[in-house]
Amino acid sequence: MKNQSVRTIESYAHSEIKKLFWFLFVESRGANTRIRIISVLRNISRNRYKLSVELDLDYKAIQHHLKLLEKNNLVIKTGNRYGLTYCVSALFDNNEIIFDEIVDKLKNGVIKFG
Repeated sequence: MKNQSVRTIESYAHSEIKKLFWFLFVESRGANTRIRIISVLRNISRNRYKLSVELDLDYKAIQHHLKLLEKNNLVIKTGNRYGLTYCVSALFDNNEIIFDEIVDKLKNGVIKFG
């Protein structure tokens, strides 16, 4: 396999966005978990507890990954305290083609997790 890098992404987008998606969904630890979380949140907003049950993951792990995704402006939270729900942000919506391309290439073995 040739060296994998952000250049593997063919979709048109700003290079900084490509780098961000590459880092969060391919290169760093927990990339697979973040892909699973985003895949659920694309369809419907969820709170941390529902995500942890649906994805069969530890609540603290969900909390950590959501914090990271929120810090990078890919998810937003609405509500307060116990009613807090998460959904994908406009930044993600506007660049979801990059996410789809990464997931497709991971499934087809074109690229592998970092």
